[in-house]
Amino acid sequence: MRTSTRVLGFLAVLVLVLGLGWAAGRWLGPDEGSVAADTGEHGEHAEPGRPGADGAAAGHGEAVAAGLQVSEHGHTLTLAEATLPAGRQELAFTIEGEDGPVTAYDVVHEKQLHLIVVRRDLTGFQHVHPTMDADGTWRVEVDLDPGPWRVLADFAPTGGEPHVLGADLFVPGDFEPAPLGEQDLSASVDTYDVNLGGSFVAGAEATLTATVSRDGEVVDLEPYLGATGHLVALRAGDLGYLHVHPEEDADRAEFHTAFPSVGTYRLFLDFKHDGVVHTAAFTAQVDGAGHDHGTHSHGEDEGEGEGDDHGHDH
Repeated sequence: MRTSTRVLGFLAVLVLVLGLGWAAGRWLGPDEGSVAADTGEHGEHAEPGRPGADGAAAGHGEAVAAGLQVSEHGHTLTLAEATLPAGRQELAFTIEGEDGPVTAYDVVHEKQLHLIVVRRDLTGFQHVHPTMDADGTWRVEVDLDPGPWRVLADFAPTGGEPHVLGADLFVPGDFEPAPLGEQDLSASVDTYDVNLGGSFVAGAEATLTATVSRDGEVVDLEPYLGATGHLVALRAGDLGYLHVHPEEDADRAEFHTAFPSVGTYRLFLDFKHDGVVHTAAFTAQVDGAGHDHGTHSHGEDEGEGEGDDHGHDH
């Protein structure tokens, strides 16, 4: 066989192989719509964890868990000490910017900075509001048990975008994680029964309603941080953070949010009555479309769950 004939035959086979590979790639490769959905390529989005300034989802039921990074967009959460002993301790930290510690913040929900301190097993929840020194160092007293903790700072530097940053804190000592248990949307805290109703479906817009009663009677909640109540949702596993607030002028504590993924979430409701702030904790199972484990709260059911004792900053 002549050399030219062999070359032409080889080129024909090569073209055939490449063509088959291209066709297989088109058939087996990722769906472009799925890639866009996973990477968030849908146009403009609000800041993670606080879209629309309410910490819920960015339109059309989309949601992003915040607080998973220690640094983003030129801001870093820096703890003065990454290890602290058990007990009541001072927690100090700075928010570092491009030119050093940030010292100017916008007031959001009556505070310049909201700090969440919670153990990795989602116990020991504390929502506190530190005070800032002139040099930009924030300080606050917190109660710590042995184990790994997560510190989440929710803030908006003056003239900048809002952020939720997270850092790990370790407390030495004997530690045994507490199980979350099954879904429980009712809680008893102090003398109150609290029920959380709504839909818990990943990626869908949801309205959650909290009803607080005492001795079988629904109580009128007092404003706290400029709202009827304050809700924090944390995803088990990575402690992805959703920070939501109630509908304005609502008679009850009503929240709008969207859960970013299926899984177990721990929700903490701060509410104020008779001048005292209380915290009720719930466990919710978030499922995919068509598998909703949510319930509806009507303000008449008494909670059967056992509430946790959580810290507050009054």
